[in-house]
Amino acid sequence: KMTTQHQIVDSSLTLGQNQIGSCDSDSSASEKEKRKSQDGSQKLLNGCVPLSHQVAGHKYGVDKVGILQHPDGTVLKQLQPPPRGPRELQFYSMVYDEHCCDPVLLDLQMYLPKYYGTWTPADAPNDLYLKLDDVTRKFNKPCIMDVKIGQKSYDPYALKEKKDQQIKKYPLMEEIGFLVLGMRIYQVNTDSYETHDQHYGRGLIKETIKDGLTKFFFNGNSIRKDAIAAGIQKVQKILQWFESQSQFHFYASSLLFVYEGLPQQTAQTKRKGSLADVSAAPKGCPTDGDVLEYNNNVCLIGSMENGRTMASLGQSLSNMYALHKKGCSKGHHNDAPLEIETSEQDNSLWKCTTPPNAVMQRTNEVEVRMIDFAHVFPSNTKDEGYVYGLKNLLSVLQQILNPN
Repeated sequence: KMTTQHQIVDSSLTLGQNQIGSCDSDSSASEKEKRKSQDGSQKLLNGCVPLSHQVAGHKYGVDKVGILQHPDGTVLKQLQPPPRGPRELQFYSMVYDEHCCDPVLLDLQMYLPKYYGTWTPADAPNDLYLKLDDVTRKFNKPCIMDVKIGQKSYDPYALKEKKDQQIKKYPLMEEIGFLVLGMRIYQVNTDSYETHDQHYGRGLIKETIKDGLTKFFFNGNSIRKDAIAAGIQKVQKILQWFESQSQFHFYASSLLFVYEGLPQQTAQTKRKGSLADVSAAPKGCPTDGDVLEYNNNVCLIGSMENGRTMASLGQSLSNMYALHKKGCSKGHHNDAPLEIETSEQDNSLWKCTTPPNAVMQRTNEVEVRMIDFAHVFPSNTKDEGYVYGLKNLLSVLQQILNPN
């Protein structure tokens, strides 16, 4: 099982090591400063660590905002500056409103990471994070790919400079309908990960996009066609949802693909051993039938004294639109303080509706979840751009699965 200490080591390796200087004493001093900085960062973040297996997006320690992993197994996505951050917060709050009775939104929950409200570090009360389920937590060696979907990666209200910037980054977005932002693939022959960033994805053209996606399913020995087939089924379900709804348009949103990289026999052995590790519930676990959430097969006891959640989750579409218009009037990069009505809540224990043995999943099961909702807008028409991207992605996946 992965301890917080292990996560810190893994994360530090992911974020990169300081360059070694020409003098050993300089290198030693540099390492000491780095460790001191990391220690201070960990204290500030209440035991949270940078998400080690993040493949795309803003990364903690590199950008001003980033994604962290909480000790309870959830991930924390730092809220972006207005209007993007508040817009994404309102979207999650609306979809997961406990009083929601809209069938379109209730169906959408199946394709998103579960949302647990917001979280704030004790020593940084102005920092607000979305608290989300870690989609990768069920897997021993998660293979992960982030694919941006749609014909446009900018929203209808973006300034001309923003539009030109996004088009220049990937001129083929409108034709292909999706963009590979990053991938991380477990190689069974070397027991290591192969990674590719957004530059790899932007280098893919119509003639090479099939080979580019194939790389994500190649484990060093063979192409994981079982994972491709399972992924196709998941994407088809999301396409069905988009074909049936006319309430939202999604821009610059992604699909997160995850599959188990370990060979089946090895994965089953690991899961059998790890289940025994959590058979005895730690002190403080409920005994009245409540179910605990597990992360990497570790029983979770939350430490969320400083968590916060929206006092009122039922935000209307009109409020979302009004918030966006207000944000646009101040510019997309306004750093004004975010004023959100919040209330304290008891986060001493996070509960999950799925039983602990849910982590004992089949190795050919694939997770495909929609992520990144900073550019979601109310609409009264079908989201043709996103539908186009999904259909084209499915077409390429089908070609990989059945080359002939």
